[in-house]
Amino acid sequence: MARLPRLCPVGIPQHIIQRGNNRQVCFASEDDFIAYVHWLTEYAQQFGVKVHAWVLMTNHVHLLATPMMENGISLMMQALGRRYVRYFNHTYQRTGTLWEGRFKSCVINAEEYLFICQRYIELNPVRANMVKHPADYKWSSYRFHTQESLELQSELWQPHDLYIQLSRQQKDRAKRYQALFKVHVSDEELGRVRTTTQSDMALGNGRFKEEIEKLTGRRVSPMKRGRKPSQRA
Repeated sequence: MARLPRLCPVGIPQHIIQRGNNRQVCFASEDDFIAYVHWLTEYAQQFGVKVHAWVLMTNHVHLLATPMMENGISLMMQALGRRYVRYFNHTYQRTGTLWEGRFKSCVINAEEYLFICQRYIELNPVRANMVKHPADYKWSSYRFHTQESLELQSELWQPHDLYIQLSRQQKDRAKRYQALFKVHVSDEELGRVRTTTQSDMALGNGRFKEEIEKLTGRRVSPMKRGRKPSQRA
């Protein structure tokens, strides 16, 4: 079955997942995380991608990012994937693939799903029982969103406009963002984020999906299962 073309409309955020092949470890040391973040920052800037949120787990990566140029996310992920594989194979004296095929992604309706996706991403280490609170995990964007004075700097972090609109003052933004994590995200919503990203579709209401289909000329909702009803004689 032929793959559907990538969805990469300029200015619309995407949730991205990159997994290790057969769930193998992709980050085995502190230096590995540092190298990946360095090249992610480099290629995001080169290909015009704003990275709003991220988490680097031991065997996979989640990103929330908006392309500001045509095909920017695909170009960024391809360059990053190749560069990091060369580094990883050289460092650990191995050969062969590291990633599980091409990355998964879905475009999202920011007004509906931006903060749901950010919470989904930044709570990954908590769901994996690696830490008790997202602030305890170093390799995610949570600490940047919840800092009150912007002392923590990163060339990678480009907060989304909806985050900026939480308040004019960073201190108030941080408190309001932290409050979002006190609200439970339903299993249904989490499942929708997972399944939509795995199938490279669109995450949003019917109107949003119609707009994306008109913009890209590509189907963005799963086809209904089952056989077509047979015509009556």
